[in-house]
Amino acid sequence: MAEVAEAVRDIDPKAFWGAIGCRAAGAAIVTTTGSEGPSGFLGLSATHLTASPPTMMVSIDRRTSACADILASGVFAINYLARSGLPIFERFASRDGPKGTARFEGLALRSLATGAPILPGIVGVLDCRLDEAIERHGVVIAIGRIAAFESVADAEPLIHYQGRVLA
Repeated sequence: MAEVAEAVRDIDPKAFWGAIGCRAAGAAIVTTTGSEGPSGFLGLSATHLTASPPTMMVSIDRRTSACADILASGVFAINYLARSGLPIFERFASRDGPKGTARFEGLALRSLATGAPILPGIVGVLDCRLDEAIERHGVVIAIGRIAAFESVADAEPLIHYQGRVLA
């Protein structure tokens, strides 16, 4: 029989964010529709789950107001920002910037199949219907099937890496 490995200690949250900062990710804003209007959050944990059926997943802190809106509406869109979308990224990333529906003021929103808000300044968007929500450790993992998508061929992506954006 194999020897039992020594117990591994968890790293603290600050070390965790530093550890995953080594991966470059497309800067994404996850949007949905709430009772007050559009809502959303910076969704740097949005990723694919499977191609058949085409499914995405995104982790949402349970305390994020958009979490309740996604669970209630059953839809969300993952908006991958272009370099031209840097002001939108900054609007959502700022701790002391606008909150809630105020984040969307002045933006030319539109929608695809689900009605979830689609932002301007994107390289692409994945429009999803919520298939399942799993809660773990204060986080909701929203799993959604892609109902529609769009990409902008000539747009350059905004990349998030080591806690900053590369524009």
